[in-house]
Amino acid sequence: MIYLLLSILSSTGIFVLFKLYSKHKVNTLQAIIVNYITACIAGLFFYDGKVIISQILGASWFYGALGLGFLFIAIFNVMALTAQKNGLSVASVASKMSVIIPILFGIYVYNESIGTQKIIGIVLALFAVYLTSIKPKDNTVLKPSIFLPVMLFFGSGIIDTSVNHFAPDDNIPLFSATIFGVAATIGLVILSYKAIKEKNRFELKSIPFGITLGIVNYASIYFLLKALRVDGYESSTVFTINNVIIVAISTLIGLLFFKEHISNKNWIGIVIAIVSIVLVTLT
Repeated sequence: MIYLLLSILSSTGIFVLFKLYSKHKVNTLQAIIVNYITACIAGLFFYDGKVIISQILGASWFYGALGLGFLFIAIFNVMALTAQKNGLSVASVASKMSVIIPILFGIYVYNESIGTQKIIGIVLALFAVYLTSIKPKDNTVLKPSIFLPVMLFFGSGIIDTSVNHFAPDDNIPLFSATIFGVAATIGLVILSYKAIKEKNRFELKSIPFGITLGIVNYASIYFLLKALRVDGYESSTVFTINNVIIVAISTLIGLLFFKEHISNKNWIGIVIAIVSIVLVTLT
C-alpha cells in the first residue's frame, strides 16, 4: 500500500508543479524536455546493473518502451491542443476518464475479479472523476473539435495500459529510463527545430522546474508499477484507487493553495470518490 500512496503523492506533485509553471511563466515545452532527461537519468541511477545498449535493444520490452516514448510526447501535445480548443475541463475529463481502459484490460486480459460491488465502485469512480473535473461556469463536456478529446481519452488509456503490460517485473528502472530517454530525444529534436526556425531561446529557469518535474514524474511511474506488482492487488483496483484519489486531492489542493473555486458538484464528486474507493478496496 505504501507504493500506491507514494505514486498518488508523486502524481499530485505533477499537478502542483504545472500550476507553478503557469504562476512563474515557465516555458512548458522546455521544462517538459528537461523533465524527460532528468527522469531518464533517474532511471539509470536506480538501475543496479550495467547499461548495455545491445541488451536494451534486444529486450522483449524494448519496442513497447519505444512506442511509449513516442506516445508520451504525442499525447502531451494532444492534451495541450485539447485544453486550447476545447477547454481545460474537457482535457481533464478526457484524460482522467481514460482510466476505464486499463481497468477493462485488467478484467478481460488478466482475468481479474469482477462482481456487482466492484462494478458499482468503478462506475461511481468514473462519475466522481467527471464531477470533480467540472470547472465553474463550464459544465459542457462535448464541444467543437471532438476528435481531440477522443484522441486524448484513448491515448491516455493506452499509455496507462501499456506501461503496466510491458514493464518487466525485475527491471522497472531501466524500462522507465528507456521510455523517458526516447521521449527526451524526440523532445530535443522538436526544441532544436523551434530554436532554428522560430528563433526560440532557451530559458534558464526551465532547468530547475524541469528537473523537479522529472524527479516527481519518474517517481509517479516507478511507484505505480511497484504498486501494480504487489501480491493481492489487482490492476483494476490499483488504477481506480490511484486515479480517483489523485483527482480528489488535486481538487482540494487547488482550493487550499491556489484559491480555486470548488463548486457543489466538485464536492459531491469528492464524496462519491471516497465511496467508490471503499467499494473497490473492500471487494
